[in-house]
Amino acid sequence: MNADLSVVISHADAGDSMPDIIICEDNQEIGNLLSDFLKKENYTVAIAPTGERALELFEKYGAKLVVLDIMLPGIDGFSVCSKIRETSNTHIIIASARGDKESKLEGLSLGADDYVEKPYDIDILLAKIRGIFKRKYAIEEVVDGNLRLNTVNRTLTVDGRAVDVTEKEFALLLLLIENKNTTLRKEYLFNTIWGADSDSEIQTLTVHIKWLREKIEKDPKKPLHIITVWGTGYRYE
Repeated sequence: MNADLSVVISHADAGDSMPDIIICEDNQEIGNLLSDFLKKENYTVAIAPTGERALELFEKYGAKLVVLDIMLPGIDGFSVCSKIRETSNTHIIIASARGDKESKLEGLSLGADDYVEKPYDIDILLAKIRGIFKRKYAIEEVVDGNLRLNTVNRTLTVDGRAVDVTEKEFALLLLLIENKNTTLRKEYLFNTIWGADSDSEIQTLTVHIKWLREKIEKDPKKPLHIITVWGTGYRYE
């Protein structure tokens, strides 16, 4: 990648597609740290160290959300916010060390949806971002490590790659993840997913566990996530 590109595309390299989030931040350490946390949540992230670069990225690709610093070299964050608002209603969070009332009012009046004062609590910022994606983009997702389950369209991605799963496989994996670190009995899993009156046999559960391991485990024969608890059932870790 050319040094003058001044952008990092993170998670499932976005290529020519829209990133989920653009981080406009001239402090490389802060930008990379936030990007790392967002990658763990399976968002596609572009980092721009200047306002000019953020606008260039946004005009070319767009974004679902922009996290925007104010004090930037060249064009400041207020100008970036105003420019984006000329053509888009994408969600904008200003994250700035300028915590005075006037700066907050200016940012909000220019169209920012939220104003977070630095140093911010990363967990609170991530919660805000998750809430935005859930409300604004109607995406209901369960994320665990490298797994991302979309409960609206019942799809699974592993390490950013789409993985084909059946409805039963999806429901079984979701149930296990929702009960993480808890051993679930085979009978409970079978009755919940297939129904007590199902014509299928409980061996069907074992087969589906095998298929899921082949799709989500690095080594299906030595699973790290779906653990067999002999004589009882299975536990997701």
